[in-house]
Amino acid sequence: MLEHEIELEIPFHDVDVMRIAWHGHYVKYLEIARCALLESIDYNCDEMEQTGYVWPVIELNIRYAKPLRFKQKIRVLAKVIEWENRLKIAYTLFDSESGQRLTKAYTVQVAVDAANGEMQFASPQILLDKLGVSA
Repeated sequence: MLEHEIELEIPFHDVDVMRIAWHGHYVKYLEIARCALLESIDYNCDEMEQTGYVWPVIELNIRYAKPLRFKQKIRVLAKVIEWENRLKIAYTLFDSESGQRLTKAYTVQVAVDAANGEMQFASPQILLDKLGVSA
């Protein structure tokens, strides 16, 4: 299945007085990884809009197992795990040095027709084409 990995360093402006990343910033790290994943199949936000669909996130789940710390280098692996009726992407955050798993998460997005605002109950053909799968 399609997956993509990025590496990030936890910046000072994302941490609290204990030098631990605030839990809300994790969503930003997932977003960066998701954008890189979709860019890798040439289906970024601009491409989505050009094909007539927007893909809002309708569900987000994060399991915080280990904290992320100031200056820590992490790898974020994003993997498409569902695509038929929605786009579900699973994420795993690892410490870059040790390889230890730190966090697991997923997001769910649905296709919405940009012209009329109607949610699609099946993923549009353009997504299937970009993923290289058949309906």
